[in-house]
Amino acid sequence: MITIVSAVLTSKLPSHNASLAGLHTFGIDCKASLLFTVKQQDDLQVLQELLRQYPTFLILGGGSNILFTKDYPGLIVLNRIKGISAQPDPDNDRFVLLTAAGGEVWHDVVLYAVQKGWGGLENLSLIPGTVGAAPIQNIGAYGVELKDVFHHLEALDLETGELHTFDKANCMFGYRNSIFKHELAGKYLITSVTLRLDTRPELRLSYGAIQDTLDAMGITEPNIADVSQAVISIRQSKLPDPAELGNAGSFFKNPEISRKHYEQLQMEYPDIPGYPGSAADLVKVPAGWLIETCGWKGRRTGNTGAHSKQALVLVNYGNATGIEIWEHAQRIMRNIKERFEISLTPEVNVI
Repeated sequence: MITIVSAVLTSKLPSHNASLAGLHTFGIDCKASLLFTVKQQDDLQVLQELLRQYPTFLILGGGSNILFTKDYPGLIVLNRIKGISAQPDPDNDRFVLLTAAGGEVWHDVVLYAVQKGWGGLENLSLIPGTVGAAPIQNIGAYGVELKDVFHHLEALDLETGELHTFDKANCMFGYRNSIFKHELAGKYLITSVTLRLDTRPELRLSYGAIQDTLDAMGITEPNIADVSQAVISIRQSKLPDPAELGNAGSFFKNPEISRKHYEQLQMEYPDIPGYPGSAADLVKVPAGWLIETCGWKGRRTGNTGAHSKQALVLVNYGNATGIEIWEHAQRIMRNIKERFEISLTPEVNVI
């Protein structure tokens, strides 16, 4: 039965019983009771009316960090607001403030900045998803996190309809974390993000294989475009394309453990890698190494498994259900806990 929402919505009714298969990168065949796309300012007013009638809702960007284990019994809101603009930083003319709407594709914004010669985003090339989702997760890669270039964002209060501004301190950024995943989860729709980019970029090449890749490319004096291309090449060599093999990138966060625990593990596993954690007494251990050491890399169970080139990536080999993938993830988590006394935490949002 199709519900009549209200006369004011007659031109912009949501879709009912809508397929989500093409709207998230795992590509699982599931449905939402209702689906509404926000493309412009007027749609925000329509959204307010919908939310008064349908209190169960989920905001979806590029769907690159989510695992649906069942049909969604409420309203899915797609953020597709577009637009990019820039202006000089009034506090320091070396920098530029780039503002991107929440529905822009993240990688498109990175390429825009790279083409302009504005540094800060090049290490974050090819991360899937939208701009509006980036602060929620505090996305990061190759030694850089969003918070490093973040200036402020604007977000719609879904209860009051007011537009609020959040600076870096307000967002309470952490490792793959922010206030929008906790106290303010589901309370705001991020309409735009403003980034502070450097017109005289300082390159960050020490993390991962960036320098080795540049060397292999024959580049001795790289610029930000070179770094961006190196990162793209690395990611494409290690991570499966969601269009060909459903996945959500890194499924787990890299865990942090005490230095004492790490030193104990080193006695049994001398090659265990470790990096500085968020505090002096913490060490960050690559989850991919833990998973691979336990023999999960490339191991397939039914329609899912850990990818053959990157153990941190769980994939949908075709026709996998969300429950099947989640159960596989839980098996890995139990194994890591039993062997290393380390608890893995999903980076992907499981719905």
